[in-house]
Amino acid sequence: MSERVPARERLLKAAAELFYRDGVGATGIDTITAHAGVAKMSLYNNFSSKSDLVKAYLDARLQEWHGLYRGRLAEAMTPRERLLAVFDSYVDHADLAYGWGFRGCGLLNAAAELPVGDAGRATVALQKEEAEQLFRECLRDMKPDAGAAAIDETAEHLSFVLEGAMARAGLDGHDGRLKAARKIAISIMDRL
Repeated sequence: MSERVPARERLLKAAAELFYRDGVGATGIDTITAHAGVAKMSLYNNFSSKSDLVKAYLDARLQEWHGLYRGRLAEAMTPRERLLAVFDSYVDHADLAYGWGFRGCGLLNAAAELPVGDAGRATVALQKEEAEQLFRECLRDMKPDAGAAAIDETAEHLSFVLEGAMARAGLDGHDGRLKAARKIAISIMDRL
């Protein structure tokens, strides 16, 4: 006999699917609790509000990406490979969403629906800044003699390429743009 999955975990799993597939605003509490198979009171016993659930969902997506990146990083031996691991982890993250209909970056999709100043937006901004900082660190390790301005500019360009590719991949419904962005990143690194 298998252990019963706690209500909090079931709610987060349901929210992850529904928020990603249908959007944060279009997904009501009743839909989430029905999808999770829990009573409405279970939601409020675990989260103070829908906003609290959205923040938990975004935190979980961030942790999910961290895990995927760490997995790719474990295989990377050089600064170049570590930088490309960021791109590869985005492809891996896209792969996780195909069962729900790939729509691009779940973090950015949710952030677009949240008001300025919402704690969830800060989580999304943290992840995007973190990816750019990883680029910066890898570029410094690759090209220690390159100036700080060149490193910062290149890291920003790589960030724009990655995020733009994720947005376009979401429109396309597949990861082809992310794979193309990886090739562009190689070209950018070769020119630094």
